[in-house]
Amino acid sequence: MGGSGDAAAALTRVVVLAAIGILSISSRLFSVIRFESVIHEFDPWFNYRSTKHLVENGFYDFLNWFDEMSWYPLGRVVGGTVYPGIMVTAGGIHWILRTLNFPVDIRNICVFLAPVFSAFTAVACYLLTTEMKDSSAGLLAAAFIGIAPGYISRSVAGSYDNEGIAIFLLMITFYYWVKALKQGSSLYGALAALFYFYMVSAWGGYVFIINLIPLHVFALLLMGRFSTRLYVSYSTFYVIGTLSSMQIPFVGFQPTRTSEHMAALGMFGLVQIYAFVELIRSHLSANQFKLLFQGLILGIFVVGFAALVGLTLSGHIAPFTGRFYSLWDTGYAKKYIPIIASVSEHQPTAWPSFFFDLQLLVPIFPAGIYFCFKELRDEHVFVILYAVTASYFAGVMVRLMLTLTPIVCIAAAIAVSKLLDAYTQPARIVEVPSTAKLSGKAADKDKKPSFIVEGVASSDAKLSVIVPIGLLLCLFTWHCTWVTSNAYSSPSIVLASRGPDGSQMIIDDFREAYYWLRQNSDEKDKILSWWDYGYQITGMANRTVLVDNNTWNNTHIATVGKAMASPEDVSYEVMRRHDVKFVLVIFGAAIGYSGDDINKFLWMIRIGEGVYPNDISERSFFTDRGEYRVDDQATPTMRNSLMFKCSYYRFNDLFGPNGQPYDRVRGSALSKKQVKVHVVDEAFSSENLIVRIYKVKEPDNIGRSLSAAASFGTSKRKKRVSGPMRRGGRRNDDE
Repeated sequence: MGGSGDAAAALTRVVVLAAIGILSISSRLFSVIRFESVIHEFDPWFNYRSTKHLVENGFYDFLNWFDEMSWYPLGRVVGGTVYPGIMVTAGGIHWILRTLNFPVDIRNICVFLAPVFSAFTAVACYLLTTEMKDSSAGLLAAAFIGIAPGYISRSVAGSYDNEGIAIFLLMITFYYWVKALKQGSSLYGALAALFYFYMVSAWGGYVFIINLIPLHVFALLLMGRFSTRLYVSYSTFYVIGTLSSMQIPFVGFQPTRTSEHMAALGMFGLVQIYAFVELIRSHLSANQFKLLFQGLILGIFVVGFAALVGLTLSGHIAPFTGRFYSLWDTGYAKKYIPIIASVSEHQPTAWPSFFFDLQLLVPIFPAGIYFCFKELRDEHVFVILYAVTASYFAGVMVRLMLTLTPIVCIAAAIAVSKLLDAYTQPARIVEVPSTAKLSGKAADKDKKPSFIVEGVASSDAKLSVIVPIGLLLCLFTWHCTWVTSNAYSSPSIVLASRGPDGSQMIIDDFREAYYWLRQNSDEKDKILSWWDYGYQITGMANRTVLVDNNTWNNTHIATVGKAMASPEDVSYEVMRRHDVKFVLVIFGAAIGYSGDDINKFLWMIRIGEGVYPNDISERSFFTDRGEYRVDDQATPTMRNSLMFKCSYYRFNDLFGPNGQPYDRVRGSALSKKQVKVHVVDEAFSSENLIVRIYKVKEPDNIGRSLSAAASFGTSKRKKRVSGPMRRGGRRNDDE
């Protein structure tokens, strides 16, 4: 009976876990159901384009691919500047399906890859939580991570980004690390290293793993918990993981040459020293060992620290990057690296975002950490360290909410499972040992043994706790579904709004404009736009751009910022030097689209000023009162910039000859004076005026500036009035 009961319980767990996996996938399909199977956002378009190149040309050609359509005229070596994990994963699935005679298009594989991996993430969280408590807590953790908006935000259908598979790899690596540590198994350590290698190939966030695991090892050493299990598991993980990660071209020798990896290397050395010291301890007396230990530790520390400083100063070990410093000083990027600060997902996280993405899990999360403190086994120390570090990083950068969500789900599952265990298990009657038994004396024969009830016996008391918990979990599910449906399931390239009658209106300006560009421009034409749209232009319009979302060359991006922020004649020289044929700007004033280029313009100015301080001044774009205006009080520098003119050109025509132009994004009544452009011609404006494309004019055929050429013949000549003739035959006109 016991065996059949265990088998039934195991089968039930498998069925529930499968149901959670199906729920995880289905909850991420709102965007496909409401719109269509399409790639979202910006970065996913480069990943999709790279995956197509991989599928069509093979892996070797992909690693050696030089992309001439990005970063003109520099280009980009894709194989050496990209994490290829997600492309190889999608390409491998495509190859397997085609081998099995399933003719699935690569686009659909890319669209549905993240939802499928979310089911794998639920399984990984189940396994990791089971190591912390039991399978019931594991199922709760799987259910939480399956619907938590903090993870769904980066794993909906169409979100073909690195994080779509990286969170699964993060959790499965941690699972095998905990498993290796508990059993002292080199096999599990090797599996953790292999999944770490997969993680390195997929996402730059692998640095979190290679710093958190050494931190865990260091904490255990400080707690006096060094053991053979720790030595075997960490040594296996570090050696195999580091050697395998160096096979990724984009990573190369960074694990041995960059400061972000030095903690793992130092901890590997410390573990070897610690094991050597333990070996010596077994062969020496206590006094001899104490003297040797003190001298050895002091000498190794001094030599190691001196070597680290020397290698760093000599350039053999690269110092910490600006992105690293921005994690510790939230104002660092704005001061020194505006290109990083200009990205919205790199901003500090607002408090409401935690409750929006985690809701009920936020107050339960600390309770789970408390239960880990109560037991404080080695694996619980890992959970505590993960929770503390992820909480901090999620607070300084919105994007890192993604790494916090799994540990919040795990800790909350432990807390809820503990509570449900207490109120669902039947009460037990337990005999209390008598004082005589405890003291070893003879017990009184007439004294009856005492008993107590362990657990909650009253059904009313159980229901008073279980029912509210069930209702709260139902509300949490409803909240997650609502957030997923309304906040995280709208592709950025297809917008939707509601009409006065509640009907949905689809705004498809982006694809309309990119299709026009693809059909009405030459294949070799160069497009000038802000870097946000580079991947989409190359992916959908198949045209060459000056900058894109890779943001590896700050000077080139600053050059585009200079072109946008300068007067037309200066911008024209920049565009001619870079063979620009079309200028593309995003403008949302007509329908209230707030993500337009005028709202991003200050970042273009700041980035441009950082490289060209003599040509661009941010202060000149603000009024004397320090206001950023686009109406009739806008500064002359603002009104004369190429960005302003390309945005508001002929905008007044929408309101008729006597109407008052109004910017619905900035909430400003604009000047009725028409904006004129001289160096470009309007080529295309999308239906809702969101995307505007201008064609750059050819140089004047007699060498004049285009502004001078445009003004030629338009000024009114003064009427000459006849007067007495001067001497020499000249007329003496009155002045």
